Amino acid sequence: MPNQAEHARDFRALHVKGDPVVLFNVWDPGTARVVAGAGAKAIATGSKPVATAFGYEDGEHMPLELALDNIRRIVAAVDLPVTMDLEGGYGREPETVARSVARAIEAGAIGVNFEDQVVGGNGLHEIGLQSERVAAAAEAIRASGVPAFLNARTDLFLKAKPEAHDEALLDEALERAAAYEKAGADGFFAPGLADERLIGRLTAETALPVNIIALPHVPPKKVLASLGVARIS
Repeated sequence: MPNQAEHARDFRALHVKGDPVVLFNVWDPGTARVVAGAGAKAIATGSKPVATAFGYEDGEHMPLELALDNIRRIVAAVDLPVTMDLEGGYGREPETVARSVARAIEAGAIGVNFEDQVVGGNGLHEIGLQSERVAAAAEAIRASGVPAFLNARTDLFLKAKPEAHDEALLDEALERAAAYEKAGADGFFAPGLADERLIGRLTAETALPVNIIALPHVPPKKVLASLGVARIS
């Protein structure tokens, strides 16, 4: 049975531009086993389904202790890499983010999704502060000794209506991708982005593996693969 570090390395290797890994979000050990039994290569959680399953609203209303206990149980239930949706790191300050990431790894996670929206507030964190937060998360990963995958998420496209997704907004996303990469991110998650031309430009102009979420208006896997996407949620 692979150990946590081996699972982490296996998970990293799944991120290939043009050959995207597909991750189905689970919310408890039972759903994790179902997804594993269907042939999944890795397991991912989504903050909203996890919160809903436990009777909480999304947006860090679920206590971190409970979310971490859920990850421990999922990790124990399947012999696959498990990545955790850590939302905004359960705090604004980089030091708080670092502690949350370290605890997620201690609980068995081999990756985290980490978003730039102001959880419980408005808009996105200013790019300088978010870069510091990403850097703190990356340092916590290095200190853990587990090569966990830091998937830096931007909420630019979720905050804007699809008709407002244009070159200017993509320029903003690319600026954040570059800043997050410099800060130590391993991947760039752009949920809400569906326009083929913009997705293609994003994958071409960032070195980070790009993650797209499979919403109803998003192109199918074959098209996303042809555009250079490396991960589909």
